[in-house]
Amino acid sequence: MASKEKKDKGTDRKKDGQEKGQKASSKEEQPKQGASRDKGSQAEEKKTYYDKEVKAVLKELNTSEKGISEAEAKRRLERYGPNKLEEKEKVSPWKIFLQQFKSPLIWVLIAAMIISVIVAFIEKSNHVTAADLTDAIVIFVILILNAVFGFIQEYKAEKAIEKLRELSSPKAKVIRDGHEKEIDAVNLVSGDIIRIETGDRISADARIIEEKELETQEAALTGESNPVAKTADKLKSDLGVGDRLNCVFAGTVATMGRAKAVVTMTGMDTQTGKIAEMIITSKKEKTPLQKKLAKLGKLLTVVVIVISFVVFAVGMLRGYLTEGIDFSLVKEMLISAIALAVAAIPEGLPAVVTISLALGVRRMIKRNALIRRLPSVETLGATTVICTDKTGTLTHNQMTVTRMYANGKTIKVGGTGYKPEGRFSDTENIKTLLEIGALCNDAKLKKEKKEWKVTGDPTEGALIVSARKAGMDIGKLEKRKKRVDEIGFTSERKRMTTIHSSDKGNVAYTKGAPDIILKLCSSILVNGKEEKLTSKKKKEILEKNDEFADNALRVLGFAYKKLGKKHDKKNLEKDLVFVGLQAMIDPPRKEVKDAVEKCRTAGIRVIMVTGDHMHTAVAIGKQLGIKGKAIEGAKLEKMSRKKLKKNAGDITVYARVDPKHKVKILEALRSRGHVVGMTGDGVNDAPALKKADIGVAMGITGTDVSKEASDMVLTDDNFASIVSAIEEGRTIFDNIRKFVMYLLSSNFGEVLVVFFGILLGKLPILALHILWINIATDGLPALALSVEPPEKDIMKRKPKKKKEGILTKHRFYLMIGIGIVMTLGTLGIFRYYPSDSLEHARTMAFTTLVLFQLFNVLNLQSESKSVFKTLLMNKWLIGAIISSVALQVIILYLPFLNQVFSTVPLSMIDWLWAVIVSASIVVFGELVKLGMYLKEKSSKESSSANKDKGN
Repeated sequence: MASKEKKDKGTDRKKDGQEKGQKASSKEEQPKQGASRDKGSQAEEKKTYYDKEVKAVLKELNTSEKGISEAEAKRRLERYGPNKLEEKEKVSPWKIFLQQFKSPLIWVLIAAMIISVIVAFIEKSNHVTAADLTDAIVIFVILILNAVFGFIQEYKAEKAIEKLRELSSPKAKVIRDGHEKEIDAVNLVSGDIIRIETGDRISADARIIEEKELETQEAALTGESNPVAKTADKLKSDLGVGDRLNCVFAGTVATMGRAKAVVTMTGMDTQTGKIAEMIITSKKEKTPLQKKLAKLGKLLTVVVIVISFVVFAVGMLRGYLTEGIDFSLVKEMLISAIALAVAAIPEGLPAVVTISLALGVRRMIKRNALIRRLPSVETLGATTVICTDKTGTLTHNQMTVTRMYANGKTIKVGGTGYKPEGRFSDTENIKTLLEIGALCNDAKLKKEKKEWKVTGDPTEGALIVSARKAGMDIGKLEKRKKRVDEIGFTSERKRMTTIHSSDKGNVAYTKGAPDIILKLCSSILVNGKEEKLTSKKKKEILEKNDEFADNALRVLGFAYKKLGKKHDKKNLEKDLVFVGLQAMIDPPRKEVKDAVEKCRTAGIRVIMVTGDHMHTAVAIGKQLGIKGKAIEGAKLEKMSRKKLKKNAGDITVYARVDPKHKVKILEALRSRGHVVGMTGDGVNDAPALKKADIGVAMGITGTDVSKEASDMVLTDDNFASIVSAIEEGRTIFDNIRKFVMYLLSSNFGEVLVVFFGILLGKLPILALHILWINIATDGLPALALSVEPPEKDIMKRKPKKKKEGILTKHRFYLMIGIGIVMTLGTLGIFRYYPSDSLEHARTMAFTTLVLFQLFNVLNLQSESKSVFKTLLMNKWLIGAIISSVALQVIILYLPFLNQVFSTVPLSMIDWLWAVIVSASIVVFGELVKLGMYLKEKSSKESSSANKDKGN
């Protein structure tokens, strides 16, 4: 018979459900069943079954304990549809591909491509060749490559999620026409009578008709880490899902006992289905990066239109005042405007952003984080709050003995989870205590694919593991002391006793609630000797029990009694010998504490949001360094959104919460300006995962529903991996900012060169030159900046402000300064060279502008460090610069290409002048960094002086 000691807590919960009641949203209208919404729903009315007698439930569902007939089952299946969750419409590969064209930056490029084609036809009329469409073809290639990069990464992520899904088809034991049979769970209907046994995964919501010591694991649905003791009794109305103790729910598992139940809800009408409905109907908001790039794209669009219009208007005005307006002037000014538009648009930016994110995703996979949506990478770096589930995320979801009490001493037990490895602080005379725990036990410990798993009750599994840690061979022990009889656990008895045979006669082993066990004992085992159990020793034991309980440990007491060959069950549990206590908990993952501390240093709050009890949640929080106020779901339910928003900054632990509470918490935090991440593995986490700025699901223990709702999946279920992902996210945004700054400052220089060139009467560089710079010579260095190593203080900075754009005021002024230096140098070179050789002068201006931008990329490796310190930090950047110079050399010296680009070969003196002039941008950058350093130093000295005055 199964052991039920943890039912002392379960009994209290039954009592709570029957007598007190916990107000919650029990009578919410349930959504119609997805598979059969046009046919009807089991939840058309607001119905509850836990607050009714079994007979009333059977009558309402038009069934009996013999079950419905096969014909009736077929009719109901036709009416309500199959027992499965409605699948969200799968995103087709084509849709993923087309989504890559939704950015305003992409729209600007498409517009530029179309205008380029129009201009080519205006210039050449009906004699347009491929060479005339070079600009348009290059932009088209960029658009396609950008889309392909984004598509490949996101399509791979979707396929990886599919591989994580369970492929098994569950079965259910059902009674129909009075006979028990096994059917596919998908064919269950309301009114079916099902049988539940230890280890069964429950496939539908059902009201228990009768049960024998049934316990279910509901962590995936409610967040409760301990098995929940069930009852068949009628309960009080208005109870939350976690307190409906006479019901079982789809997706949960029977850890012990057996039961018979009547199915009340299937498919989308189940509690799991209601959560799935919330996910399907909710929309995912754009990430901060998407918003910022969209804003940048719109800004660039406006700038391009305004500048092009101004240039066209100025040119036409000049023509009107000098030679008059004709078609050739209109055509010339239109081409000039297009050249300026091409100069203003950073054609390579969308592709570089996409590739940068894709490379970041690859690095994250190596650090056990699978990104499902590319822009979510940057969102991680902006995260200010992480709301995390407790069970299975911060903890192992594996009960573990951490403390023992025997021989008047407290003994610490090392190790976590079901892995039978760990040391005891004291091993003297604890064999009997461990032996009782291992033999008065129905759980089994086995290793599957390098992982240790427990079959049966997790509490009993913890006792098996503690015995194995001491080196006990459980198999040999069970053979040597074979069980011959037992007295099972009941919620009234709060204990379990097993009788074992041995060479020295039979022996009874008892375990249960410590206070109950002590009442049955007259002796105590101390260092291998039996002594009288005095009231003083009883008091010491109970005080130790309270001490363990105050630390959220679940405590069991152990005792034995020597028997003859025959035993009398009536007197079996009298005059027992007390041996000791074993205390256990679902322990925190050892790496999580450091991860939480890293988050704190990085300015990120960690908030625990769990369905577990307040006492347990607070205790785990303290161990992990999650400090602050705690609140229960019942109080949260009554709290207005305005009041929650006001208090959300102080609360770090939310206990006994329902899924809708999690969404309420997220909304409160976001209304305070936070970028919120949500981690979780259960069905109950899914709505919040979808609502959060970044939803993080668990890859191993996570449910399919939670994975589908997430932006990122942790392949090792390790909270610490989130910290690595955040670091990667911050680094990626830093690098995006660097190459955006690089591309925009370079393009601003190009715009000024073209604009003032038009005003001076001659274009220093052609539209094709600008396109070449933006794609070939700028593209590689920008891409190399995307893999720039992280700054040393990346995880010591506070998260960037939510409204902070890619370009700050300082960066905007720096961009203008860089553009002015480039313009002066390029126009100076152009004017310096003889006007009788326009191609030579343009080639020099073109080459000088290319070198300006290659020197500029060195400036932007770091905003504070000198170029001479960062020069060799990124080998990819050095390679990119060399490659860009090589490409420039090729188009200058290959006869075919220099004809296409209208360039001429340059002499060594020409190159020397170009290098000297363009290197001036490095001098400018170093002066800016020096000024920033002196300003920061002065600010620190001033702050320090003010503090000294105050003291």
